[in-house]
Amino acid sequence: MVLDAVVRLCRVYSQAVDWELCDSGTERSSIDHEEAKSTKHVSNIIKCIIGKMCEFGILAANDGGTLVTILNLSWKGVVTLLQLGKGALAANVNVPDIILTLISLASESLRRAAEAWSSRTEAISVAEAKRTFLPVKFYLINAVRISSQYPCQAFSVYREIILCVLMISTFGFSLSIEKHLKTASEVLAELLEPTYVHLLNSLLNSAQVKEELKFQILDWLFIDECNSSSSVVDPTHSYWAKSMETIFTVSCEAMTSSRILLLSRVALYLNILKCSPDLEEDVRHGIARKLGWLLDVLVDEEVYSSVLVLQVPTFYGSGQTPGLVWQPMFSSLIHSLKTFMVVVSPSPVWSEFEFFLLQNFSHPHFLCWEIVMELWCFMMRHAEIEMVKDIVDKLCSLLKSVASTQSDLTPNCPLRKMTRSICKILSSATESIVDQVYSSIAGDDKSQLSLVMHTALLMEGFPLNLLSDSKKNIAIRRIITDYFGFIDSLDDKTLLDCSSGVFGLPVVAMSAALQSIEVEISDIDMKTLKFVVAIIRKYRSSMDNVMKDHCRKLLSETLGIVSNMKHLYASEAMEEVILELQNLFISGKAAASDTRLYECKPDLASFLAGLGHMEIVESDKNAKTSALWELYHMLLSERHWAFVHLAISAFGNFSQRTSCNHLWRFVPQNAALSFDLETGDEANEERFTSEFKAFLDKEITVTVIPTSEQLGLHLKEGLMLKEMAVAAAAALKISKVDKEAMECERESESEIMKIENEKQTHKRRKLPDGINKGMEMLQHGLKVMDDGISEWQKNEFKTKEFHSKFLAHYSSLKDVIDYLAGLAGSY
Repeated sequence: MVLDAVVRLCRVYSQAVDWELCDSGTERSSIDHEEAKSTKHVSNIIKCIIGKMCEFGILAANDGGTLVTILNLSWKGVVTLLQLGKGALAANVNVPDIILTLISLASESLRRAAEAWSSRTEAISVAEAKRTFLPVKFYLINAVRISSQYPCQAFSVYREIILCVLMISTFGFSLSIEKHLKTASEVLAELLEPTYVHLLNSLLNSAQVKEELKFQILDWLFIDECNSSSSVVDPTHSYWAKSMETIFTVSCEAMTSSRILLLSRVALYLNILKCSPDLEEDVRHGIARKLGWLLDVLVDEEVYSSVLVLQVPTFYGSGQTPGLVWQPMFSSLIHSLKTFMVVVSPSPVWSEFEFFLLQNFSHPHFLCWEIVMELWCFMMRHAEIEMVKDIVDKLCSLLKSVASTQSDLTPNCPLRKMTRSICKILSSATESIVDQVYSSIAGDDKSQLSLVMHTALLMEGFPLNLLSDSKKNIAIRRIITDYFGFIDSLDDKTLLDCSSGVFGLPVVAMSAALQSIEVEISDIDMKTLKFVVAIIRKYRSSMDNVMKDHCRKLLSETLGIVSNMKHLYASEAMEEVILELQNLFISGKAAASDTRLYECKPDLASFLAGLGHMEIVESDKNAKTSALWELYHMLLSERHWAFVHLAISAFGNFSQRTSCNHLWRFVPQNAALSFDLETGDEANEERFTSEFKAFLDKEITVTVIPTSEQLGLHLKEGLMLKEMAVAAAAALKISKVDKEAMECERESESEIMKIENEKQTHKRRKLPDGINKGMEMLQHGLKVMDDGISEWQKNEFKTKEFHSKFLAHYSSLKDVIDYLAGLAGSY
C-alpha cells in the first residue's frame, strides 16, 4: 500500500536528521546549517503527509465502512508519524485539531447508532453491536495514543475530550434501561469503557501536565454547584424519557448544567476512583477534594433513583478473560469508594478522606448517610486497631460535648443522630472497641448526663451482644436496676416534675435493650404487666396534660417491653392488660376524642403482633377475645400509610403464628386495604385478601430488572428525600447561627460585666416578656397543629404526596422551635 510505504519512508528520513535542531532557540557554533535545513524540510514533509492522511481518514470514515483498509492505515499512519521526532513535531503540527477530529468521528458514529436504535423494538445482536462500536474504539485508541504522546497539547481540548467520554457513558446507561438493547450495553462496556477511561487518564496521569491544570480538569468536570435545581415530579419528564440522540446535542458550554449527563459524571468519578491505584498522588488529592461533590449530587432525585434502581455491566476477575456481570450501580459506587479508601490510607491524602468521613458522620440524606456509614464500617473492620481506638475516643468526646447541650431525645435531635451513627459503625467493630465505647459513655458514672447518653445509645441499637461477658453483665444489671428503681418510685409528683425530654429514661432503656438481648427475671414479668395497667388507669383518670404526655410515653415503652418478652403473653395477668387497652383505645369515654393516643399505636401494633404466642378462645362470649378483635379492627381501619403498614405487618406476624382458625374475625369491613387505592372508597373483602397476600409475598415478587415504573417511584421518593434534606440543612444552619449569636452575646456580656459594679453582676438575667410570651405561643401552636395533623391523617386519603411534603417541613419547623425553647430555657 502507498500509505504504508509513505510512513516507512518518513521513518527513514526521521532517523537521518537531528530533531534537536527543530528548536529555533538552539545555537551551537558547530551546527551544520545544511543539516538544520534538512531537519526543517523533513518536518514540513511529515506535517504535510499527516494532514493528507487525516483527510483520507475522514473520507474513509464517512464512506460507511467500505474503505476499512484506508481508514486503518491512514489513522495508524498519523499516530506513527506523530511519534517520530521525540515530540518535536508539536510546534509544527496542529495536534489538538487531530484529537478533535478523532473524537468527533467517534461521537458521530454513536449519534447515528442512537438515531437508528431509538425507534427500534427488536433486540440488537452482539455482532451488530460490535460492528457499530469497533470503529469508535479505533478512533478512541488513536486519540489515547496521541494524547499520551502530546498531553500538553491534548489539555487544550480537555473539555471536548470529557464531553465525548460523558456522551459515551450516558449512551451506555440509555441502552441498559431497555431490555432489547442490553446486549449493546454490554458490548459498549466491553469495548469502549476501558478506552475512554484511559483517554481521560492520559491527561490526569501525565507528568507533563502541571498539578493546577489537572485540578482545573477536575473542577470543571465535578463543579461545585447546586445540581438539584430542578423538581421533577413526573417520571415522563426525567432525562431517561428523552430520545437517545438528544445525548449527542450537548455542547461543552452546556455540559456542567446538562442534566442528561449528570449520572455519567457520577459514573466517571467512580471510574476514576477505581483507577486510583494507577494515579499519581496529586491526582488522588484532587479526587479526594471532590468526595463532597459526590454526596451533593446523590441528593438529586434523578441520580438517587438511578443509583438505586439501575444495574450496570461490570467486569470482574483477572487475567486475559475477565467475566462480565450486571451489578447494581449502588454496589459499584460502594466498591469504588472502598478501593479509593484503601489506596489513600497510607498516604497524606488520608487526612482529606478522614475529614470527609467526619464531616458527613450524620448526613441528613439517608442514602448519603448509608454510604458514609458503610465506609466507616469498612474502616472499623480493616484498619489498624490503634487507629480505630484513637478515632473512637474522639467520637466519644464529641458525643459527650453534644450531650452536654442536649435537653431531649427526640428522633432527629443531634444527640440521637450522632449515637445512631456510632451504633451503626460499632456493629462492625471488635469486642474491645465496643467495650471501650461503653466504658467511656456509661462506665461507673451515674450522672444524669451519663443516663441520657446511655439511653440514647440503647435507643439507636447499641450492640450489647458484642460486649465482652463481664461488660455485658454489668450493662444488663444497670438497666434492670434503673428500671426497677424507676417503676417502684413512680408517683404523681414524678409524673409532673420531670422534664418531658428526659422523662422515663430507665423504661426507655429497658425497652430498647430487649431488642438485642434477652432478660429472664420473673420479677420483671409481673411488675411490667402491673405497671402497664397502672399507667393506663393513671392516664384515663388524669386531667393534667403534662402527666398525660408522660403516661403516653411510658405506655408506648412498656408495650414495647412486653412485645419483646414473648413468654409474658402466656401470663394470666395479660387478660387484664388487654381489657384495659380495649377500654383506653375503644370503649372508654375519652377514646373517641383523644387525638394524642395515636402516638402509642406503633407500639400497640408490636404488642398485637405478639398475640400469636397466646392461646385464644374463639368465642363471642370471651371478653379477652372480643377485646382483641376490636383492637385489631381499630388498627386495620387506620388510613394513614404508615399506620396501614404497621397494622398489616402486625397482622401478618400474628397470622403466621396464631392457632386461630377464623382470622376474618380480626379484620373489619372498613379495613384500609379493602378500599380502592385510587378513589379511597368501595370497600371489598376480596381486595383486602389480595393485598394482604401480596404483602406477605413481597420478598418473592421483588423485581431485579429495572423498569420505568421503578424509576418513577424512586424519582418521587428521591424528590421528597431531597426536600427533607434541604429542610434539615436549613434548620441546622439556623441553629448554628443561633449558637454563634449566643456565643457573641456571651462574649459581649463578659466584657460588660467587667466594668459593671458588683451589684449589677449579681442580677439574674431575664428575657423580655415578649420573647417568653412568643415562645409559649409557638409551643402551644405546635400542640394545636399536632392535634390537627392527627385528625387530618385520619380523614384524608387522596393527598398522600402533599401530606409527606407538609410533614417534612413541619418536622423541621418543630426542630427549630424546640431548639429555640432550649436556648430560652437555659438563659
